[in-house]
Amino acid sequence: MDLRQLSYFLEVAEHESFSKASRAIHLSQPTLSKMVKGLEEELGVVLFNRSTRSVMLTEAGKVVQHHAQAVMNAAHNLQTAVADLTQLKAGKFTLGLPPVIGASFFPKVITEFRNRHPMITIQLVEEGGKRIEQLLQEGRLDLGVVVLPVDDALFEIVPIVKRQLKLVVPIQHHLALGQEVKLGDLRDESFILFRHEFNLHDRVKEACIQEGFEPQVAYESSQWDFIYELICANQGISLLPETICAKFDTQKVRVLNGVEPSIHWNLGIVWKKDGYLSHAARGWVEYVKEVFS
Repeated sequence: MDLRQLSYFLEVAEHESFSKASRAIHLSQPTLSKMVKGLEEELGVVLFNRSTRSVMLTEAGKVVQHHAQAVMNAAHNLQTAVADLTQLKAGKFTLGLPPVIGASFFPKVITEFRNRHPMITIQLVEEGGKRIEQLLQEGRLDLGVVVLPVDDALFEIVPIVKRQLKLVVPIQHHLALGQEVKLGDLRDESFILFRHEFNLHDRVKEACIQEGFEPQVAYESSQWDFIYELICANQGISLLPETICAKFDTQKVRVLNGVEPSIHWNLGIVWKKDGYLSHAARGWVEYVKEVFS
């Protein structure tokens, strides 16, 4: 049994005539009769009463008609659903976003993407960059946005943003009146960092170590706004992305633009090497590339 047989059967049932059905579907009547006969033999029942001038469904034929129509509707729905996916009308994917990155760049981007594709669902997962990489490797996320670099043997990578970290100090700090600072001059300062599961944690520590010192970490947090409040309370200094620094009250903290050597904060969309990406996920990648280009 195949969809063609069911389709031809339904045409005959609708027209109550083999000749009319054959003209409607542009198929010879003998071929149509042979297809319906093959369906009857396969099911082991007679589908049509052929003893009258018109072709009428038998009781078995009425049952088959009901189910055949359901099968054809399901097939049509399947084709429509696949077409919607390939044309970005529908679909879903999971996206890992560290809180600092999500707050910095993506509320507007997500909103505009959803406005373009309202039937696509984005399931957001807020985790640190290291955890996102782990979830991608485990197949529990489709895409992630993380601080680069990452292992290109494990991930496909699309760079999207290049930024630098800024030094943030309390307004009363002795460095608050300056414009630039050497990273090595911060060796005696108390640092407030993102927690160790965030890539920013490692970026700052590695940069300090390259300058010959291990930073003295007073506090760690997963929330940028709590880090800001600690700086306001004169509990330490921090190195943060400029997009986050733009949210700060300059009457309470001082943001120094020049840190030497600079600490890069480059972002990329990543997914598991050789992993499957749905049309919806690929559409998101292309959209984000377009936005940040």
